[in-house]
Amino acid sequence: MATLVLDNGAGSVKIGFSNEKEPRIIPNCVSKAKNVRTRIFIGDQIDECKDLSGLYYMLPFQKGYLVNWDIERQVWDHMFGKDCLQVDFNETTAIVTEPHFNFPSVQESMNEVFFEEYQFKALHRTNASALSQYKWEKESNDKHLCTLVVDSGYSFTHIIPYFKGRKIKEGIKRINVGGKILTNHLKEIISYRQLMVMDETYVVNQVKEDVSYVSLDFNEDMNIARKRGKENTIARDYVLPDYTHIKRGYVRPTDQTTGKAQGNEQIIRMNNERFAVPEILFHPSDVGISEMGITESIAHCVQGLDEEMQPHQLGNILLTGGNCHLQGFKDRVYKDVRCLTDEDIDVNVSVPDSPSTYAWEGGCLLAKDANFHKKMVVTRQEYEEQGHSICEETFDV
Repeated sequence: MATLVLDNGAGSVKIGFSNEKEPRIIPNCVSKAKNVRTRIFIGDQIDECKDLSGLYYMLPFQKGYLVNWDIERQVWDHMFGKDCLQVDFNETTAIVTEPHFNFPSVQESMNEVFFEEYQFKALHRTNASALSQYKWEKESNDKHLCTLVVDSGYSFTHIIPYFKGRKIKEGIKRINVGGKILTNHLKEIISYRQLMVMDETYVVNQVKEDVSYVSLDFNEDMNIARKRGKENTIARDYVLPDYTHIKRGYVRPTDQTTGKAQGNEQIIRMNNERFAVPEILFHPSDVGISEMGITESIAHCVQGLDEEMQPHQLGNILLTGGNCHLQGFKDRVYKDVRCLTDEDIDVNVSVPDSPSTYAWEGGCLLAKDANFHKKMVVTRQEYEEQGHSICEETFDV
């Protein structure tokens, strides 16, 4: 039987069986629409909603941790049920991800939900970074002693050093900056400067994904953004959806960027917001978050490790998570880490082709490992006999 791989992110769930080529990516939320009073939309049912303005989200995760089990169960019920994957629980082993530093009470609740409520045949709980590292290691032609995984997702960015496939727990760093903060900050900027969009999380998230990029020279880009007319090569016009003629917002071509609406269009002029918002990932203090940015955290993490290990970690940095889709993200991480590192140390930064589904792909690969079913899972029978203690011993989370 194929193993069910569930990368349970705070923003979206990546789910599918290990024999499938790619996962389903399902929003991890239950939403209500302003204009549809009669129903709620669970996960990807949001695609059936014709007007996505003024969506109200109910999220199972708060500040990166699973706190609302009622909402999460609705999403899981939908995914496991007949409309989605039709999971036969008695015959299925599940690989489920959870965040680093997860609370013991949440871990125990996960055991109970998967074994007692859904009654899965067997379970393996792990971190997304462990699955990413496993896949990276298996696919690397030249085997690395160390990997430094940078996982930048919806709520958090984690920096996790690995040595011979095992994470160095005391070296793990977390900064409370992720995609959610970027979207919320962009909502505030647009609402203050142009148009009230505080209720339009869904639309503004699309704006962020369509036009944002990470600047390689912030001051230079700021100077260009101050210019007028054709000299300003950064400004773009974003046409907002009206859900009658325009179903999804889009960026106007550069030659049509005039700052003026045509016909009944409603546009947002995106100028320095395009790179100033993603800059929060590298300088959270810009918006009053007193934490280090991603590249500073990488340097801080590596400096805390054994001296002989440091060059190996810097020579194999792997970027994963949804924020890696931002244009220029990899180049900026390389540039900044290079500046913070001695000249005689090689710095290598890699991004997989699909950074947001990479951990899921790692889970599929792990499920095919000969040792996986023998040593890494807890069966329902073992859980019924020994309870949470067997899970605690088996799962390295």
